[in-house]
Amino acid sequence: MALVLLDKGDGIATITLNRPEAMNALSRALRIELCSACQHVADDETIHALIVTGAGDRAFTAGLDLKELGESGLGPANDRDAVTNPVFALSEMPIPVIGAINGVAITGGFELALACDIRIASTNARFADTHARVGITPGWGLSQKLSRFIGLSRACELSFTGQFLDAQTACDWGLVNHVYEPGQLMSAARALAHDMTTIDRDFLKVYKDLIMTGFDRNLADGMAYENEISLPYNARVSMDDVESRRLAIIERGRKLKG
Repeated sequence: MALVLLDKGDGIATITLNRPEAMNALSRALRIELCSACQHVADDETIHALIVTGAGDRAFTAGLDLKELGESGLGPANDRDAVTNPVFALSEMPIPVIGAINGVAITGGFELALACDIRIASTNARFADTHARVGITPGWGLSQKLSRFIGLSRACELSFTGQFLDAQTACDWGLVNHVYEPGQLMSAARALAHDMTTIDRDFLKVYKDLIMTGFDRNLADGMAYENEISLPYNARVSMDDVESRRLAIIERGRKLKG
């Protein structure tokens, strides 16, 4: 049985973590398959956006496979190779990544959710950082990313207690963008991804890099990077192309209104 399912069509790829009996735990074999699937998607020039979700409705992923770690040690908690670090595998994706969080996202699973560019959740979703509970420090970025997404005080509360965060509170705190009933989650994710297929893929890659690179810098350095990329890029843009796209936006708005 494949541990990672890959579906592609209409400019959208969907990766499903497929160990529902183990709450989609990130075994080494699954992590290797995930990296391969991500590379396959990145190399496909017809794909504009990637959706990542978990099989079943219990778990997005419960994180690293603790039974496997008990046999092999804690090395995977600090892997720096995309082949075995799923956060790197997603972070290196050049196109937008939508996390469709269908159930619990615990510890390493929480880190994987944070690696997605956009997160939407079902009402079944729960987030928990249990690193402190099990005595392992994060190695995939959670200790740095979470406070940037939801604020320092809230991040400290979650990390110092291991408490679960429900989907609606996660939405209220800005961790996820929208919350849906379980049966509506994937159709909502596909609708969001479909909107992205109407944008030029090469432009999406440039814009994603612009946002993500700037986010990792202070404001002044981010503004400088925007200028560095924007000046030569916009110099190559045809004003006729801009006008035709502007008219297409107006027409799309009319259709949506009508």
